[in-house]
Amino acid sequence: MSDTRRRVKVYTLNEDRQWDDRGTGHVSSTFVERLKGISLLVRAESDGSLLLESKISPNTAYQKQQDTLIVWSEADNYDLALSFQEKAGCDEIWEKICQVQGKDPALDITQDPIDESEEERFEEIPETSHLVELPPCELSRLEEIADLVTSVLSSPIRREKLALALMSEGYLKKLLGLFRVCEDLDNREGLHHLYEIVRGVLFLNKAALFEVMFSDDCIMDVVGCLEYDPALVQPKRHREFLTKTAKFKEVIPITDSELRQKIHQTYRVQYIQDIILPTPSVFEENFLSTLNSFIFFNKVEIVSMLQEDEKFLTEVFAQLTDESTEESKRRELVNFVKEFCAFSQTLQPQNRDAFFKMLANLGILPALEIVMGMDDLQVRAAATDIFSYLVEFSPSMVREFVMQEPQQTDDDVLLINVVIKQMICDSDPELGGAVQLMGLLRTLIDPENMLASTNKTEKTEFLSFFYKYCMHVLTAPLLANTAQDKNSKGELGCRRPMLSYVKHFHSFIYLFIFFTFKDLQEGSTKINPVCPDNFQTAQLLALILELLTFCVEHHTYHIKTYIMNKDLLRRVLVLMNSKHTFLALCALRFMRRIIGLKDEYYNRYIIKGNLFEPVINALLDNGTRYNLLNSAIIELFEFIKVEDVKSLIAHIVDNFYKALEPIEYVQTFKGLKGRYEQEKDRQSQKLTRYRRDARSLDEDEELWFNDDEDDDESETVDKSRMEDDFSDGYGKYMEAKKAGAANGANNGKAAALPPTSPPSTPNNSSASSVKTVALPASPVVKTALVGLVDYPDDEDEEEEDEEEEDQSPRKRPRLSS
Repeated sequence: MSDTRRRVKVYTLNEDRQWDDRGTGHVSSTFVERLKGISLLVRAESDGSLLLESKISPNTAYQKQQDTLIVWSEADNYDLALSFQEKAGCDEIWEKICQVQGKDPALDITQDPIDESEEERFEEIPETSHLVELPPCELSRLEEIADLVTSVLSSPIRREKLALALMSEGYLKKLLGLFRVCEDLDNREGLHHLYEIVRGVLFLNKAALFEVMFSDDCIMDVVGCLEYDPALVQPKRHREFLTKTAKFKEVIPITDSELRQKIHQTYRVQYIQDIILPTPSVFEENFLSTLNSFIFFNKVEIVSMLQEDEKFLTEVFAQLTDESTEESKRRELVNFVKEFCAFSQTLQPQNRDAFFKMLANLGILPALEIVMGMDDLQVRAAATDIFSYLVEFSPSMVREFVMQEPQQTDDDVLLINVVIKQMICDSDPELGGAVQLMGLLRTLIDPENMLASTNKTEKTEFLSFFYKYCMHVLTAPLLANTAQDKNSKGELGCRRPMLSYVKHFHSFIYLFIFFTFKDLQEGSTKINPVCPDNFQTAQLLALILELLTFCVEHHTYHIKTYIMNKDLLRRVLVLMNSKHTFLALCALRFMRRIIGLKDEYYNRYIIKGNLFEPVINALLDNGTRYNLLNSAIIELFEFIKVEDVKSLIAHIVDNFYKALEPIEYVQTFKGLKGRYEQEKDRQSQKLTRYRRDARSLDEDEELWFNDDEDDDESETVDKSRMEDDFSDGYGKYMEAKKAGAANGANNGKAAALPPTSPPSTPNNSSASSVKTVALPASPVVKTALVGLVDYPDDEDEEEEDEEEEDQSPRKRPRLSS
């Protein structure tokens, strides 16, 4: 009991609202079997008697004050307080209380609403037992009422008692009546007091009070009181906005008066919360939890009532898809459906499921297909929001719809193609809409959310559909931008390939791209073989590349076939020349994902197409700049080295090592050379072992024939002479055969392994000095057996190679193409 941290004084609040000292003792928190829970126990330091035994109830509101004081109200309507000698002890007990209640100890008050049994108990308490007595509802007493309302906010129980008092005898309506009197008299002081009173009543967080305040009779008076904030020089005109500026539009007449009233009420309460009331502090957020719930349940009720009115919704979708509907009317209909879907987010999961199935049955997806292709930007934006709700709720439902479309429509008006075209033609300079649509497309083509489908063939069927009907629309801007049509200056042209694409796809996409590129060609100051060097187009291509990179990671067969057929990687790597580094990085990331799969089909495709050349050119052009592009390219080669991708290592060292050898600030390229030499030595050892085995076989054959001769010594002289003649002849034959075999091996090497420097015109140079020459479009792929065995007569060839290298022209620092 000598621990001063736990030394406390126990206080209780008497009927005169004064604190009585119950004694000094030491507090502890422990489980009490009789109370069946963790309790606070205080034993007197004088005789150890029990001063306090209080169970920590999950519904009791505790408050920490002045670092050494904890205050709360017990169920039998009296307040208690523990005053600690030391702050450390107060913090320990506070943490224990918060742990039991599941609260954050950083807060100074727990704000759990009391349960229904406590509400019933308070309602059963006679009026005379209320410790909160309201002054008479008169103009002269407004200041006193305001002070009272403000003072009870710190005590949850006193807030409850004040709420009960306000609901009795129509006190709240009388207060709102005084507002009209004060406004008529222009009594600013009284109006300021009423602002404090109404704001405090909202913070009482009582649903029964909200029902009165937000009724048709009272809500405008509540809004009027909140106009007269004492901090403002002039009052706001919120009532004027709600009654005159804000217009309620019925896209289809609502016959249910209750539904109409609920919509009006929800809008006005939402306005009070979002516009009129100041942004609540962390402490005040708890006071408005019931207001949030009030709005929430109103929205649930509105959605439910609209769902039940099938005639109303059927009319909405009929007019939405009717070609004769006016544009302004259609805009209102789309906005209504958008708000309808937004309200549905308040529904429980099973109710939300029924809601979206109802929309699907009413034809929401065919309607979206129509409105998303319209010219009105507001309509398209609202339709995009509706589409996002549907995709987030059930991608499978959207996929099922789009897979049925090819049977009844053209490719150009398929829903997914409409979405892709809207993404491509987004007029926002920052492509905000395009980013949103790209995310939705990614969700639709993600195999991960196809696995749980009851239809096990959904993944195969949908991906086959997407690559057959939609992928060409997605990649069209990319292919059009990277068409390698060389003009007279050796630069890549854009205009002719653009025209060839226009005839295949919807024209408006390509009109957008064509005029963009025309401006680029006329206005670009950087001589660059790549056309898409304006920021917006570069952003669009980056989005497309991000989606294609996702496909590489998640669609193994379909995307591989598409890349091979369209030579897509070569087209993407053209963008390594873009002046926009983020676009070059997107192109590099696409290649990195492909190499990361370690698929030999991809590796052979890269080797055959010599597709490392643009990457190495970008590295060399970047020079000594230490930036993200430099690091990303080096990481690509580091991955190849660490994973020991033999075919790519051989290709890189054989064709590009001379260009990469000067880069010494990292050991990546020397490491690649080391890997290459290790593999070369391993193959050489295997070949040497093979040749040694072949020679031993020839020696065994001779020994066998010699043994034959020894066994036949008992034969006749004539026969021995014949055998000797045969042996001599065979020995000469074998010697000739050995000599022929040695020559044949050298000749075979010369035939199978051509010299590194071809005996060509003086303009040709060594294939190993890659950075000095123009590489062939389809370079010879060297196998792992190239140059693995040295023969004496190779020295002459090496000398010839060195002479040719001395005669070659001066080498450029960049790979040419």
